[in-house]
Amino acid sequence: MNKWRRYADELAELQAKGLYRTINVLESAQSSHVRYQGRDMLMLASNAYLDMCRDPEVKAAAAAALAEFGVGSGGSRLLTGTSTPHARLEQTLARFKEREAALVFNSGFAANSGIIPALTKAGDHIFSDELNHASIIDGCRQSKAQTVIYRHNDMADLAAKLAASGAKSGLIVSDAVFSMDGDIADLPELHRLAEQSGLLLMLDEAHATGVIGARGRGIEEHFNMSGSVDILMGTLSKAFGAEGGYVCGSAVLIDYLRNNTRSFIFSTSLSPLVMAAAGRAVELLEQQPERVARLQQNVRVFTAALHAKGVAADSQTAIIPIFVGDEERALAVSKRLFDEGYYISAIRYPTVKRGEAILRAALMSSHTEAELERAAAAIAAALA
Repeated sequence: MNKWRRYADELAELQAKGLYRTINVLESAQSSHVRYQGRDMLMLASNAYLDMCRDPEVKAAAAAALAEFGVGSGGSRLLTGTSTPHARLEQTLARFKEREAALVFNSGFAANSGIIPALTKAGDHIFSDELNHASIIDGCRQSKAQTVIYRHNDMADLAAKLAASGAKSGLIVSDAVFSMDGDIADLPELHRLAEQSGLLLMLDEAHATGVIGARGRGIEEHFNMSGSVDILMGTLSKAFGAEGGYVCGSAVLIDYLRNNTRSFIFSTSLSPLVMAAAGRAVELLEQQPERVARLQQNVRVFTAALHAKGVAADSQTAIIPIFVGDEERALAVSKRLFDEGYYISAIRYPTVKRGEAILRAALMSSHTEAELERAAAAIAAALA
């Protein structure tokens, strides 16, 4: 008996449907240009929105921490795995997000999948946007609370489901900026409904921090609603160019999560050198808001260039979805663009719904306007 037959058959089925995935190996630092298979390519798929991965000051902070603290952390955060860079980063994040405290996790996925079941119990309700990230979905699945899915960014549907549920405790959770479509959650209504129902409000700012708001402070700054979110979760791996996830909030929230979140308690912590790099990146964003201004200008330039070529693409964030539809066509368009030197990803089921494949363009502050205009022309030609 071949124990692996059913897995091989499923892989063959994925290939036949145009849904098979492979890994691309980059040969350079993550930046607006990368080296792939020996060629220079314009990167249009990276989440390193502010080009922090190769910033000299970020690298210097990592090198200094490597020299002082070595490579590994040696244990979990509650045993031996908290060093000076871990503690300093949490203080910096709390200041940056204007909260009492912060807690760092090994990844954004570990943060969401750990925080949600830690904060909710049997008898609670979780209200989750239908397009929330997989880590939020998994966190809801691991919770003993009842999860209610509301239509994407549809506040009337959320209000109706809140009323019908009779929920008296629990959580409303949403991406702040949605990772595939790049649209922004309706914070004013989410806040109103959370206050009205007495539920906690949790937002995932993975694609919001460093991207929206005049200084890149995220969704609260974007809407001028400082302090309106109970639980601000985010990542260190996107605009900050490092690794890890984090949550910011009240001192009580952070103390509770430190004592009750399994993904925090039972994981060896991230390397001190990564923590030092992330901390310097946060400081640079505080000191250099012009990075955010350049990124936001690039979004305007790129979407305008696409419109001028007849391609529908609208976004207020660094994520610009370009609708294709058919999965195989999306792969073909992406391959043509790769061949022409443009690294842009085709996003297919199950990341998006069947038959709704997109090209997901992700911009960086270091792209030039000329590069983006050329890329828009190439995308339009590939779609024609």
